[in-house]
Amino acid sequence: MPAGGLFFVSMDTHIQRAAATPRNQGDSMLTITDLAKEKLAGFAAQADDADVLVLRVAIVGRGANGFQYDLQLVSKSDTPEDDVTCEVDDVVVSIAAKSAVHMDGATLDFKESLMGGGFHFDNPNPMWADPVEKAVAEVIESKVNPAVASHGGVVSLVGIDDSKVVISFGGGCQGCGMADVTLKQGIEVMIMDEVEGITGVVDVTDHAAGTNPFY
Repeated sequence: MPAGGLFFVSMDTHIQRAAATPRNQGDSMLTITDLAKEKLAGFAAQADDADVLVLRVAIVGRGANGFQYDLQLVSKSDTPEDDVTCEVDDVVVSIAAKSAVHMDGATLDFKESLMGGGFHFDNPNPMWADPVEKAVAEVIESKVNPAVASHGGVVSLVGIDDSKVVISFGGGCQGCGMADVTLKQGIEVMIMDEVEGITGVVDVTDHAAGTNPFY
């Protein structure tokens, strides 16, 4: 399966070394390459804040190239209680609970480029492990996206939460004044007609950050 996209860590953070005991003990789920650890150490050296931080990983979406990640160095006290914590060599990693099932066996690397490079996951896991998620993803791919493509838009499945499908809009649909109508009269109807047990669709798009040529 294709690897996930490139993600950058803010340079005003630093990483906790493994002296502290992780909240949830367990075998390491991840591998971190030497170059990635070197880059993390570089960000740590530039830290201004004295708080102890851990590397937090969350899957925030799926795309044509695989999983999309949010990779941050955050305060240990700010990590959710249900995060899955593991120790990778001397780095403590806190993985979002709903993402953990998709992270086993993944490798975090740093890819150099002319623009400076960024962090990159090589993840062998299937994008959708749950059969309902897989069914919804197939409806979005086969019916929803062809329908919104005429407006230059694209819809991505973020996940399913309490029988509600969580999606995000991209392209021409991000920032569109008719996005809510498209959601309720089109996308929600398509998905609920095709997949049993789905009770609604929730849009988590940051529409304020988008631009739309049609409205």
